[in-house]
Amino acid sequence: MEKITLFVNGRVRSLEVPKNRTLLRVLREDLHLTGTKAGCETGDCGSCKVLVDGEAVSSCTLPAFRADGKTITTIEGVAASDGTLHPVQRAFIEAGAVQCGFCTPGMIIATIALLNRNPDPSEDEIRSMLDGQVCRCTGYVKIVDAIRQASALLRSSHKDDMDTCEKAQLI
Repeated sequence: MEKITLFVNGRVRSLEVPKNRTLLRVLREDLHLTGTKAGCETGDCGSCKVLVDGEAVSSCTLPAFRADGKTITTIEGVAASDGTLHPVQRAFIEAGAVQCGFCTPGMIIATIALLNRNPDPSEDEIRSMLDGQVCRCTGYVKIVDAIRQASALLRSSHKDDMDTCEKAQLI
C-alpha cells in the first residue's frame, strides 16, 4: 500500500492505495468522482482524461502513487463553485457537441488543456488534439465548432478582464 495525498478539485485527499491502482480507479471508486469515464483502460480513447497540474492525462494508465502531491482537476471540478459552467462546457452545450455524453468529460478536459496552452488554435491543432479522443456518436464537426466557440469565449473573457484591469488602473 502507498500513502498518497492528492489535491482534487480544490480539496486535499489523503488515502492509502495499492501500488498498482490507477488514478482512474482512485477517482471513481475511492473518491466517487464518476464523471471521469472508464473506456478502453489503455489510454487510447480519452474518456478518462483529467488535468494533472494543468496537463490532460489519461488517468487509466497513470498509477495513482505517481500523482502523489499533484493537483488533479476532474470534470466535476471544472465548473465554478456556484455552479456556473466553464466556457468550454457552455460551448459544448450551445454547439450541440454532446450526444450520449460518455466521451464529453474527456473532450472537455482535453479542450481546456489545449486552450490553456494555445488560446487560439487552428482547426488543424484542434483536430490533432482530437486524435486522442474517441467519440462514437458524431463526426466531430460540432465538437470542433464547440472548441472554436470556447476559444472565442475565453479570449473575449480575457480581453474583458484586461479592459477592467486597465480601467481600474486609471481610477
